[in-house]
Amino acid sequence: MALAKLRPVARAYLLSIAVWGALSLLTGWQYRIFDEQLKINSTLVDMLLLAESRGFAYALLTPPIFYLVHRYLAGARRRLPYLLACGLGVVPFMLLYACTRWLVLPPWDAALQRYVPRAEHGPFDLIRSGFADQITIYIAILLAAHAYQYLAKIRNQEVERFEFQRALAASELQALKMQLHPHFLFNTLHGISTLIDGDGQSAKAMLIKLSKLLRSALEHNSLDLIPLGDEITFAREYLDLERMRFGTRLGLRWAVAGDTEKLLVPHLILQPLVENAVRHGIASSRGDGWVEVAAQRNGNVLQLCVRNSTGGKREPGTGLGLRNTAARLKHLYDEEASFGFRMSGNGTAEARLQIPALGSDRQSPPPPCPDELTLEEVDHASLSRG
Repeated sequence: MALAKLRPVARAYLLSIAVWGALSLLTGWQYRIFDEQLKINSTLVDMLLLAESRGFAYALLTPPIFYLVHRYLAGARRRLPYLLACGLGVVPFMLLYACTRWLVLPPWDAALQRYVPRAEHGPFDLIRSGFADQITIYIAILLAAHAYQYLAKIRNQEVERFEFQRALAASELQALKMQLHPHFLFNTLHGISTLIDGDGQSAKAMLIKLSKLLRSALEHNSLDLIPLGDEITFAREYLDLERMRFGTRLGLRWAVAGDTEKLLVPHLILQPLVENAVRHGIASSRGDGWVEVAAQRNGNVLQLCVRNSTGGKREPGTGLGLRNTAARLKHLYDEEASFGFRMSGNGTAEARLQIPALGSDRQSPPPPCPDELTLEEVDHASLSRG
C-alpha cells in the first residue's frame, strides 16, 4: 500500500528532474558561449555544473507547487485570497531554492570565476544575487501548474462526457431492443389465439415453441452483437413456429453464405423483418406465399436481405419493426450501416440492410444497393407496410 502511494511521487520527481536537467544543460551551454564573447575564462564543465545545480534545486521544488495547486485550486472559491497566497508563496520558494542550491554546490564567484567556500557566502547571498531569476522561475512554474490542472480538467470532462454519451446510447439501444419483446410476443400470441378453438393441439405446440424462442431471446438479451448463425437459427425457429400456423401456405427460402455465419450482427435484427414479412405478406393473403432470407459478404460489408411475396389487403400497423431496425443500426454503426425497404411492382417486398462485416480482414468497397432508402425515409416507407 505504501509503495503504491510512493510510485506517483517518485514518478513526478523523476519527470521534474529530467525536464529541468535538459533545460539546465542548454542553459550551461549558453553560459559558456556568453563567457567566450565577454573574454571570460570559464570552463564548460563549471558552467554545466552551475546550471545543473540550479536546475536540480528547481526540480525539487516543482512537484510540491504542482501538488499545492492541484490540492487548493478546486476549492479556491474566493480568488483574491487565493492569488494572495500564490504571491506570498514566492518567499518560501526563494528560501528553499537558496538553501538547496547552497547545499548542492558551493557559491559561484563570477569575479573570481571559481567556487568559493560556503563559510564566506551564505544562502541569502544567493537570493540577493539572483532574486529576479528566482521570481521569474516561480511564476513560470506556477503558470505551468495551473495550465496542467486546466488541461487535466478538460480531459476529465471529455472522458465523463464520453462515458455519459456511451451510457445514454446503451440505454437507448436497450430500450429499442426491449420494444421488440412485447411486440413479438403479442403478435405471436394473437396468432396462437386464432388456433385455440379450431386446432387446440397445434396451439399447444406453438406455445411450447414460443417458450423456447423467448428463452433463447433472453439468453442473448445482454448482448448487442451475436454471430449471424445464432440470429439465423432464431429466425428459422420463429418461421417454423409460423409455419405451424400457416402450414404449406408459407414457403421458406434460405440463401445464407457459409462464410457469413460467424460474423457479428445486432441481436434480433432479423426477427422484426421476418415477422413483418409473415404478417403483411402471408397473413394478409388468401393464397400461398413465401419468405426468403439471404446473407452474403462483399468485402468488408455484410448484406442481409429479407424478401417476401405480397398480396391481398395489408394489415394496418405501427411500423415499429422498420423504425426500430433503422434506429438500432444508427446507434450501433452510425453512418457505416444502411437500411432500405422497397416494394416492387411484381408483388415482392424487400428489406435490405448493410453493416460492417466485423471479424473480416478483407477490405474492398461494397457494391451499391439498388433503390435503397435512407434511414430517414424508412418512416415513410413503413406506412405502406405497417
